[in-house]
Amino acid sequence: MAAVDLTTHPGHLARRLQQAHHLLWTAMVSEEITSPQFGVLNALTAEPGLDQRTVGERVGLDRSTIAEVISRLNSRGLLDKVRDAEDGRRFLLRLTDEGSRTHRRLTVRTARMNQVFLAPLSAEEQVLFLQLIRRVSDAAEGLRAPAESPLPQPQ
Repeated sequence: MAAVDLTTHPGHLARRLQQAHHLLWTAMVSEEITSPQFGVLNALTAEPGLDQRTVGERVGLDRSTIAEVISRLNSRGLLDKVRDAEDGRRFLLRLTDEGSRTHRRLTVRTARMNQVFLAPLSAEEQVLFLQLIRRVSDAAEGLRAPAESPLPQPQ
């Protein structure tokens, strides 16, 4: 059997894209704060007081990953957990002053990094690329919950 052309495989290209993003992120944005951690800071900047589950949904992280991200940000003093007065089992999350400063600082850096990341594309291509990758990403969210969106069965 002949080898397949991996440049026609979206998963292969997505992995390469993620590797390039990670390289740029650590070089241009932060070696300490990861992209998912920044996503949490950003979500809590937009909507202070969200609970952990909702933050995970906003940034597309599963339960175990969001728990780890929240734990790391909390231990770094970038967010506070406050027990929900209406539901004592739940914690609400807010950025600390240091968390807000970190978010502001990294926001400038992420904008610069995104310019470099998308530089091979024209302005029109960048818009189209983001629309298409968002569409595929949104559709892929349904794959996380097979009961809600069953996977096609192999023929």
